[in-house]
Amino acid sequence: MLGLINRSIQNFLTDTHGVEVWRRVAARLGLSAAGFEPMLKYEKGQSLKLIEAACAELGRSRTDLLEDLGTYLATREPVRRLLRYGGCDYTDFLNTLDDLHDRARMALADLDLPELSLETLDDGEYRLRVAGRLPGWATVFAGILRAMADDYGVLALIESEENGEIVSIRLLDSSYAKGRNFALSRPLEGSL
Repeated sequence: MLGLINRSIQNFLTDTHGVEVWRRVAARLGLSAAGFEPMLKYEKGQSLKLIEAACAELGRSRTDLLEDLGTYLATREPVRRLLRYGGCDYTDFLNTLDDLHDRARMALADLDLPELSLETLDDGEYRLRVAGRLPGWATVFAGILRAMADDYGVLALIESEENGEIVSIRLLDSSYAKGRNFALSRPLEGSL
């Protein structure tokens, strides 16, 4: 497993709960405070231990922690940009989730994201199947999908189902709020 996953969890803990929380989690695992190297490979068991240690340190459920992790990831600009390339509105974005795995692998060939498969049920209702080697990816994606609904200005009901592989999505209002600005090209430094 590419260390980028573990480093993302480390950054989430540091940015949202503080450096001291990260240090205590690292100590629980016998790691140095420097943590994980993003481009090194680690056993997938290391990620599971990291999540368990973070939950224990914070006194939070695995589901809550993973969903917050997903929300955090979607608000990091490089991840947000990768996600927003999926479409000009939330429906387009949802319909291109099947391609996300391949888009991410174009950027980082060793990144082991789950396979995504979207099923359209009724008008505005979807089921996203999330098949990854680590348990909990559907919960992470529930957080990502909620953050992206906000990014697009959409009101949606998003829930990860009990088996941990399915996220249900129901669009309630496609023009609920003004979405965040997004352009394919980044503005040049110093330009307006």
